[in-house]
This record gives sequence, structure tokens and C-alpha cells, in this order.
Amino acid sequence: MIGPGSAEFGEPGWSSEGDIHGDDKLRRFTPHGELDEAVLRRAWFHPQEYAHPMHAKVLADIVKAGGKVGLGGHGQRQGLGVHWELWAIQSGGMPAHEALKIATIVGANAIGLDKDLGSIESGKLADLIVLDRNPLEDVRHTNTIRHVMKDGWLFDGATLDMTWPEKRPLPKQYWWETDPTRRSTAPARPWIRRD
Repeated sequence: MIGPGSAEFGEPGWSSEGDIHGDDKLRRFTPHGELDEAVLRRAWFHPQEYAHPMHAKVLADIVKAGGKVGLGGHGQRQGLGVHWELWAIQSGGMPAHEALKIATIVGANAIGLDKDLGSIESGKLADLIVLDRNPLEDVRHTNTIRHVMKDGWLFDGATLDMTWPEKRPLPKQYWWETDPTRRSTAPARPWIRRD
């Protein structure tokens, strides 16, 4: 639903809702040049041009009738794309709990891994996230990630530094020192805040 299709897709809309380019977490995990290509000089579309609200309504009807719906990441904006896809799925009136099931146990079941993934149960893999805010209150809280647990190892959600069973920083990424610096001769742009 965030990827290109027959009508305007959702990615430009989700991108325009916040400062994706200035997001510290995204900049930590994405090379600067990739962010520039993806989020600077975006096209703007009127809300009625987006197709995902209509698609989401159909998905909500399918789930309400007992059908199955899947969530997929397409490589759009790593770290945010799957959140946007989930938010788009839920935007048609589907209860947040149903949308979260699509993102977890329904998806695990669809690929035959529900015995190992998709819910928190004894004997399953310890792959989960801990959120700061409740996504049942607002599905957009799925991106308030405090901790990530992968194979039973705990990582800080903002930095991916390991915090348990030992403390270890995320290895240095090649792009951390390639962010461009502001030229002293650049013209002043009073509309851009530089705190």
C-alpha cells in the first residue's frame, strides 16, 4: 500500500508527515545520500489522490468477514516502511488489534513459521520489540521502539547497541562520518531552523 500502484501510493504521504531527513534514528541507520535521494524534493499530492485509504477499507472488510490479509515490506524506507504499511492497513477502520495481528501472528502463519514466531509463547524464538507507547491506543505508536530483542539478545532501540547479555556498541557504520557539513559560504536560509 505504500509502494507504487494504479493510484498514488502512500510513501510520499507518510514521508511528508514528519522530518524524515532530520530524523536522528533514521540518519544513524541510513547513509545520508540515500535519505537525500528518497526524501528531498518529494512530490506533493492532495490527500484525495492517495489510494491506500480505499484499499484499507477493503482490507478491513476482508478481515471482518474472516479473511486473511498480509503485510509486506517492499524496501521503502527501511526502518519506517513496514510501520507505514501497517498504519496504511489500519487506516480503513480496522481495529488496531487486528492490524497488529496481521503484522505478527498472521504473517508468521502465512509463511509457516507460527510455531516459532508471531506471538510471545514459551518455546518460541525471543524476537520482539518493547515499545514506549501502546499501539492499541494508536497504531502509530509502533515506531516508539525502546528495545529490540533478537535471539534473546537485547538491544537499545535507538542505537542498536547491545545491552544484554553484555554491553557492546553497534559497530561503526561507514556512513557515520560522511554526512555533509554546512558550507560557511552557503547563503543564509532563514526558514531552516539550525538549533
